[in-house]
Amino acid sequence: MKGVNFMNCEYCGKDAVYRCSICERLMCGEHAKLRTVCTSCIKKTTLNCTIDKVTLDKERKKIREIVQRFWGEEEQLTFDRKFIVTELPTYVAKKSGNNIIGFVSFAEMRNAIVIVALGILPQYQNAGVGKSLIEKVEAETKRLRKKKLLVSTSNDDLPALAFYQSLGFQIYEVKPNVIAEKHGMVLKGIGGLPVRDELRLQKLLQ
Repeated sequence: MKGVNFMNCEYCGKDAVYRCSICERLMCGEHAKLRTVCTSCIKKTTLNCTIDKVTLDKERKKIREIVQRFWGEEEQLTFDRKFIVTELPTYVAKKSGNNIIGFVSFAEMRNAIVIVALGILPQYQNAGVGKSLIEKVEAETKRLRKKKLLVSTSNDDLPALAFYQSLGFQIYEVKPNVIAEKHGMVLKGIGGLPVRDELRLQKLLQ
């Protein structure tokens, strides 16, 4: 298995976590700007990849590298619980050569499955990889006879909000200041927006 192909922001050299949907430049959250674009300006591409459940330690090592790149820590706080991403059940997306290009980690919570972390390397974003990963988790949720699929995101992450709602999720609760309290400060997020609140979404399956 080859190493993860990380890229840097083309503006400042920091870790790139997003790709521009128009010019395809890679960028960090600080240099991502929120704009309305027309359908014609969005390049529609589909990337052929395989989705597998993680079973090998070396795969978890690659996931750990992606998690550190995207969030800087493995511990994620969601739905009032703390999770270590690399200790959770996980699906990975792979392209040729078994290169891991994205992952989704999840956990069981009573009558639901909660998506704890979803990360796609920026150079492979906007190509259906995230959708394929979520569909795999949804199938697992139905197999386990859970009633709903849960996910939360920060108030600044409008791309994530749009993505999940396009897949049938609905916002049902907002937890003010949860993220700011976790970090002990208000951080700057996408486009410079203050990161304060946790937005909770659900998709009912039964």
